[in-house]
Amino acid sequence: MTSRAAIAFFSASFRTCYGSEFISRDLDLWAYARQVTLDFSRPGKPTDNGFIEAFNSKLRSECLNAHWFMSLADATEKLEHWRRHYNDDRPHSAIGYNVPSALHFPDGVTSPSS
Repeated sequence: MTSRAAIAFFSASFRTCYGSEFISRDLDLWAYARQVTLDFSRPGKPTDNGFIEAFNSKLRSECLNAHWFMSLADATEKLEHWRRHYNDDRPHSAIGYNVPSALHFPDGVTSPSS
């Protein structure tokens, strides 16, 4: 499935905040080329997108601030390890202290590799 088909399947817009990582010419060009609307939350209103704000906080504190990334390959490996821990091992209070993969794969199969 192409990236455009994947996005078209899910949504024609991409909800994001005004963080520095999301304000860039490259992201704007990528979205324009794929006919995706960038839907920015209002500055100073993190509650506009509370779920992603909570996720970003956990990613930043548990992974990005906890590691030095020495290369792209090193970053990919560390982020993949964190993703698997977050989805397959770490209980989430919002879903009754279950792990997300248990909701999607009730037979115990872990999340697919990237």
